[in-house]
Amino acid sequence: KQPDHIPLVLWVIHLQKRRLCLASDTSQEDLVDRQCLIEKYTHLFCHKVFCHPWQRCINGKCICKLPYQCPKNGTTVCSTNGRSFRTYCQQKSYECLYPEAKFLNSGACTETGQFNISLKHGNRDSEGIVEVKLVDQDEKMFICNDSWSITQANVACLDLGFQQGAHDIQGNFHFPEDLYTSATECLQVHCQGFESSLTECTFTKRKINSNRGIAGVVCYTQNAVSSTNDSFQCVNGKPIPQNKACDGVNDCGDQSDELCCKGCHGRSFLCKSGVCIPKQHKCNGEVDCITGDDEIGCKGNSKQKLISPSRFKEQHIQVQALIEETEILTANMDAERKQIKSLLPKLSCGVKPSGPTRRKRVVGGIPAQPGDFPWQVAIREDDKFSCGGIYIGGCWVLTAAHCVRVSKIHRYQIWASLLDWINPNAGITVHMANKIIIHENYNGATYQNDIALIELKKRKTQTDCELPTTVPACVPWSPYLFTPNDKCIISGLGRERDNQKVYSLQWGEVHLIANCSKYYPGRFFEKEMICAGTDDGSIDACKGDSGGPLVCQDANNKTYIWGIVSWGENCGKPDFPGVYTKVANYFDWISHHVGRAIISQYNV
Repeated sequence: KQPDHIPLVLWVIHLQKRRLCLASDTSQEDLVDRQCLIEKYTHLFCHKVFCHPWQRCINGKCICKLPYQCPKNGTTVCSTNGRSFRTYCQQKSYECLYPEAKFLNSGACTETGQFNISLKHGNRDSEGIVEVKLVDQDEKMFICNDSWSITQANVACLDLGFQQGAHDIQGNFHFPEDLYTSATECLQVHCQGFESSLTECTFTKRKINSNRGIAGVVCYTQNAVSSTNDSFQCVNGKPIPQNKACDGVNDCGDQSDELCCKGCHGRSFLCKSGVCIPKQHKCNGEVDCITGDDEIGCKGNSKQKLISPSRFKEQHIQVQALIEETEILTANMDAERKQIKSLLPKLSCGVKPSGPTRRKRVVGGIPAQPGDFPWQVAIREDDKFSCGGIYIGGCWVLTAAHCVRVSKIHRYQIWASLLDWINPNAGITVHMANKIIIHENYNGATYQNDIALIELKKRKTQTDCELPTTVPACVPWSPYLFTPNDKCIISGLGRERDNQKVYSLQWGEVHLIANCSKYYPGRFFEKEMICAGTDDGSIDACKGDSGGPLVCQDANNKTYIWGIVSWGENCGKPDFPGVYTKVANYFDWISHHVGRAIISQYNV
């Protein structure tokens, strides 16, 4: 209703603005995947984000490494417990286990004192102007406002003991009149947001510009703000404005506002896995999306090379000198973190020796060419090829549980590089089975947990299984690497439609299908299974393809074994897509049996 004291024109303008605001709020809510939010993902959920070099991914959670598991090359650092560590990674690993032993400074421990942070001129202990004393500096200094954001504020509040980070960087602070005259310099600080102490961030010193001001913060406490209907509830319990979700900024402090996004707004980039990252992280030389799409399509030399902290400092000084008179006071530990990441072991998998092959069109089952599917194997039982399998590295092959029996182990042969079993091609190697491991919860009636491992038998003269023409497919650790409608490839030696025999390795392109319960009500289990096919059913797995691969290629041309041919009905007909065992669900089960180093591409 229009109030009497407001003219009609102004009231119409007010209603229009209100309508636009409401529409904006609705669109913000539409960006968030509510079903995903129920899972309460945070920065420690390694199916959505990468673990840091001092952590590893176990059962979907980033957990602490032991210090000796870190690379030994790096910069010596000092901890607040007075102990020197050989590398930043080792210190962070120790801190992960013992949170009170935080990072103090780079270099060996000396008697130069402690880092100190405090809040001045606020109404409560949880707010005020940020004042710090760096380890090797004699005086306390304020933070420059123009380098201050919620990212830095969250780290500062965490450093002060407020476990939920910052509420705001604006507050009613009492600035003394002589503040700008008595303090002529301030500290610019740059953080990534994962730090537990402001000392890990990079500090530079410059002259105070009165127009830019001094930074302040309001740390979050339960009485700092109350949740409203239009608030986004962080997993750590802190409410933030709804429009702060899915903007690429870690306002929550635990990243829970950026991990369940159907779209992004502001200056942010949407990872294929539903994660919003800051726009500046795209093409920065470091893969931030688990799907790798933030480093795709980067032109020229936009990818920055990993550089050492000392070299980073040198370059940073040169750049800053061109802008204004400044002085860098601390080492760049984020550059050190990137350097440590480059030293972690890498696994070679999912890349064909001749490079990736792109197929633009598939019209049905097409005979494979040599080298097309170097991870494909065929399982022969007595005198017939009964199933397929996927080589995943070492002496290990992945297949379907319904394809093998432990009691028949002596009857199985595993043929690698086979293209045609009527006219055998060159390069074929034949291996016997040494061990068969069937998932302990396999259900032959429902095909739940339809997955098994075959260990190949080494010959007496071999130290390894020696599959010279075989390349392992990568084993996915996250169910978010690929999504419905993604194009993937199936391959096998199974039968054609109408039960016609096929003698050569065939392949075809399919797309991943969401909500497969509508095709197989009461029989499709989303956690353990995935569906794939074509709209007209023209490409499908069939009898004899069981245990074989459904592979998908990521943005970096790495091929992952996304599914194992499990079951289905009416080969090659519409509305009867093939059902596959969801391999990502069994990453930890596989790594438990084959050894983590064989299949761990990331988060080692």
